[in-house]
Amino acid sequence: MCDLGGRTILVTGASKGIGAAIAAAVGAAGGNVVAHYRSDRNGAEDATRSVLRDRKLIVGADLARSDDVRRLWEKALAWRGRVDVLVNNAGAMIMRGGIDAQDDEWDDVWERTLAANVLGPARLTRDAVRHFREVGGGVIITISSWAAQRGSNDPDTMAYSASKAAAKAFTQTIALGCARERILAYVIAPGLVRTKMAEDFAAAQPGGEGPITESLAMREWTPASEIADLTVFLATGKARHLSGATLDVNGASYIR
Repeated sequence: MCDLGGRTILVTGASKGIGAAIAAAVGAAGGNVVAHYRSDRNGAEDATRSVLRDRKLIVGADLARSDDVRRLWEKALAWRGRVDVLVNNAGAMIMRGGIDAQDDEWDDVWERTLAANVLGPARLTRDAVRHFREVGGGVIITISSWAAQRGSNDPDTMAYSASKAAAKAFTQTIALGCARERILAYVIAPGLVRTKMAEDFAAAQPGGEGPITESLAMREWTPASEIADLTVFLATGKARHLSGATLDVNGASYIR
């Protein structure tokens, strides 16, 4: 098992889905967990229930608001005096605002999606890089999506796909530009993961979940625990020369 003892990991979107699984796995590996949530504090508390009280900090923030992002980072940094790993997991998928939407709805969906999925994580990443330069290195892990590479089959989620592609790009830019400063950056691109957000997406498709499951190579959705286990491994910093990579986790359903 990977050991994160003594390391402090900030996990955004830790109240549900992949983020909740990551927060729990980080705690199980001995890490100090900063569990971020936007509105569901109970979810973040549930995700970290098995983590000792002195090894977790639960912080609420709206990543679409720059002041909230700044306060989140300041609280995370002040807690233990340093942050070793930033996990950019939080994301919003608004399943409307597609091709046929009215202009005001289109603009609203794109603005909200980019604010939450790109600008917020990018601001946190900027803070993390500045801090990592001071302490001699660190790790950034961004949870993107296979939609960043292959797009989505639903035009109503085109803003989401574009935002995940942007997050992938800025993470890879950090990997390339900051490699000499011992700053490692990875992208995890999950396929269909068993989360509430994915289930809502599937339910909105013709035929619901069944046809989507049948289209998968393994005929099963990826469990969030596998994403969490991979994140914990990357958080150890042991895979230094994997920095910059995009790791596809989709059960062989999308191979590049």
